[in-house]
Amino acid sequence: MVLQKQESYLGLWLAIAILLLWLSSGLVLMAFPLTQMSWMVIAVGVGVRSFLHTGLFILAHDAMHGNLVPHNLLLNQKIGQIAVSLYACLSYENCQNNHQNHHLNPAQIGDPDFHDGVHCQAIFWYCKFLCSYFSVAQFIKFLGAIALLSLFFHALFDVAYLNLLLFFLVPLVLSSLQLFFFGTYLPHGKAISWPNRAHPTHFLGNCWSLLTCYHFGFYHQEHHAFPQIPWFQLPQATFISQSHQKLL
Repeated sequence: MVLQKQESYLGLWLAIAILLLWLSSGLVLMAFPLTQMSWMVIAVGVGVRSFLHTGLFILAHDAMHGNLVPHNLLLNQKIGQIAVSLYACLSYENCQNNHQNHHLNPAQIGDPDFHDGVHCQAIFWYCKFLCSYFSVAQFIKFLGAIALLSLFFHALFDVAYLNLLLFFLVPLVLSSLQLFFFGTYLPHGKAISWPNRAHPTHFLGNCWSLLTCYHFGFYHQEHHAFPQIPWFQLPQATFISQSHQKLL
């Protein structure tokens, strides 16, 4: 039994849903003054926006593997480019090259997502992780885009700068921490490497797997073994790969 690429339109529909939810939630939360929101609403809004923002990078990641729209690689790439641009004005080509190197040299020198071999503490590792994707030029481009969009929404629609900070910049920071901690540090850290991680065995466990990093934390080994599998099929990959091993 061999895992194959997802040939249905489910990946495309999920990508459209994530993009629309990211856009609509941002517009709604920008429209309401913070004084009319409770702290609970603000916290939930930031949490939902962070999860959806992480989803943008996951879409770009799956596009890099050709998993987003496998039957239309041009559309697959375009959606990936849009997603990574919305995420933080990142370069799709640079992200793709980095991720290819990650799969070629996982958790070792040469892996842009790994630490430098000396400073393995989480804070230093996180900084190196960010620098691998954010060059100085890209960071300046990102700051310029944020400044222009903030001025535009404030001048034309009277959107408070604090709304933009809470519902766009804070989710980006939290998303980067989420991708690093659950998608890189835990799976590739020496203390909790992927062979020692238990997979979820019940519905709530799989919900937690989805919420933490779209299954790329708990099913990271499956992703490296079967990179042709889209994010939403990773829990199934465990059982299929186990069945395949029993046939060998």
